[in-house]
Amino acid sequence: MCHMLKNVLLMAMMLCMSACNLQVGTPTPPPTPDAPQIEFQAPSSAVLIAENTELDIELIARDVGVGVAKIELLIDDLPYQEVSPTTSAAVPVFTVTMNWLAKGIGFHSMTAIAFRPDGTASPPVTIIIEVTSEQQGNS
Repeated sequence: MCHMLKNVLLMAMMLCMSACNLQVGTPTPPPTPDAPQIEFQAPSSAVLIAENTELDIELIARDVGVGVAKIELLIDDLPYQEVSPTTSAAVPVFTVTMNWLAKGIGFHSMTAIAFRPDGTASPPVTIIIEVTSEQQGNS
């Protein structure tokens, strides 16, 4: 009987220990170290541009695994332009040039995000552009 009591206690202890590993709520997904990456080639952050001037925006996105299926550009947190590769559904390196007509004196944010075909997004990259008056930009 003593041996049977030890077995019951041992099993109860094992059940308690395994219950300590249970999670409550929604588990946090692990970070994706191999997510697509994107960067601004131009302009650099903190650039000054005169209002009503066209600004070239050069982006490069990379994803050596699945490939980049689209790049989104947001201006002041609003969707501005979306571009996809024309050669295939996804490419390992995707370079695009977009244009923006500088409107609205003051600071503006530009955020770029790259996406895989399955919707996996890169970490967003943001730069700040300052639009100045036309007179100030031409002086």
